[in-house]
Amino acid sequence: MRPEEQLNDPTRYTVVPRTLIFLTQGERVLLLRGAPDKKLWANRYNGLGGHLEPGEDPRRAALRELQEEAGLTSVELRLKGLVTITRPQPPGVLLFVFTGTAPESPLPPSPEGQAEWVELAALQTLPVVEDLPALLEHILPAEELVFARYQVTEAGLEMSFD
Repeated sequence: MRPEEQLNDPTRYTVVPRTLIFLTQGERVLLLRGAPDKKLWANRYNGLGGHLEPGEDPRRAALRELQEEAGLTSVELRLKGLVTITRPQPPGVLLFVFTGTAPESPLPPSPEGQAEWVELAALQTLPVVEDLPALLEHILPAEELVFARYQVTEAGLEMSFD
């Protein structure tokens, strides 16, 4: 179908697709500590991931991000969550959340930051992005796909999980 046939209405809700990946080893999770000069979340821990490139599907984008940010290849990923993030100004974000396991291996730094294995029990003591503890609490044990909605307001981040 051609774009002009898709009824693209600029007043409709639009989203930017992104990936977020959490790899585990027992009670540890692989997180990225943002580089000190990173625009968003400098020196804060978050999952690995990023934007989809034109023509990429979410899984391929997640695999690319793992290779770029942690030097990891050949990782089995499972789609575990979809998070819709509504911001004060459009567009929103549609986050494809993947999980998997990975063997111990050297983790080279990237321009985005340093990938590090972190004990889940230590999350409360680390500088993490705001939603990380709640998202991990819902995503990691889930057997089925998790759906979540985030609303970014002047008062802060409101999260709900189905």
